[in-house]
Amino acid sequence: MEKVDVVIIGGGPAGISAALWCKRLDLNHVLFESKQQLGGQLFQIHNRIIDYPGVLADDGRQMQQLLEQQIKTMECNVKLGCLILFIDSLQQKLIYKENRSKKELHYEYLIFATGSKPKSLNVPGEKEMIERGEVFSATRDQHRLKGKDVAIVGGGDRAFEGAFLLAEAGANIYLIHRSTYFRAREAYQKRVYMNKNIKLLTDTTVLAINGEQSVQSLDVIQLEEKRNIEIDAILVRIGVEPNIALLKNQVETDETGYIIVNQLGETSVPSIFAVGDVCTRPTYSSISASVGQAMVAVKQISEQITS
Repeated sequence: MEKVDVVIIGGGPAGISAALWCKRLDLNHVLFESKQQLGGQLFQIHNRIIDYPGVLADDGRQMQQLLEQQIKTMECNVKLGCLILFIDSLQQKLIYKENRSKKELHYEYLIFATGSKPKSLNVPGEKEMIERGEVFSATRDQHRLKGKDVAIVGGGDRAFEGAFLLAEAGANIYLIHRSTYFRAREAYQKRVYMNKNIKLLTDTTVLAINGEQSVQSLDVIQLEEKRNIEIDAILVRIGVEPNIALLKNQVETDETGYIIVNQLGETSVPSIFAVGDVCTRPTYSSISASVGQAMVAVKQISEQITS
């Protein structure tokens, strides 16, 4: 029976930090990442990273390269392209798929670092749009969307930032929000209000995304009035939700699905810790927070193993 001290699930900054600290504290560990590269959501960051002490990265990809090099130098135990199929928190084991074979691994402790994912509109046409690869970035695709009619859905920082970045680059923007209250910071709201290329549609809900070969239009409802808006692209920026599927109904979560932890990262199950965005609401989420939480969790595990 194969067994390790610590299983880490998730290869973003939190998981990488956990693996580095396991190595430093001489804990037998393995980090599982379902993709072929470490980094997690770092690949979705297309702006400069200026808030991580000691590092000024041009974008998330450069930050990923730095972390990947560090984990290779430290010779951490990492399994890429491995899909976790099932976690049994009672028997402290998991089933995973590697090279088309199912394998079983027992653990003393598990660190859940699966992060979060963008929320979906869950409307007709959205799945097909994503499958066609029509997923855009407000920074990376500015030239591509210049002169296009673009809908951005959301009322927070990402929605407003995307709106003024694309508008300033020459796109025509419909900024769609379901209410009249915006969560975006005041400075972002001012830039949106001052831009003539941005049309605000408040009290508006998207009903469907239309187009077979590419996005052609949106069906929306605004104050009980349905209408159709012709567009060339849509960016959905309505927030994120935690990736908790593997531990659903096994650990306690709050009303929005985030795993409840104490200051040490401990969950309602003694052998399971959670770190990073899977247990941290967006208001307090950052690379620094994730890395620090992982350090605390591993140190606590080390204390428990050696005591």
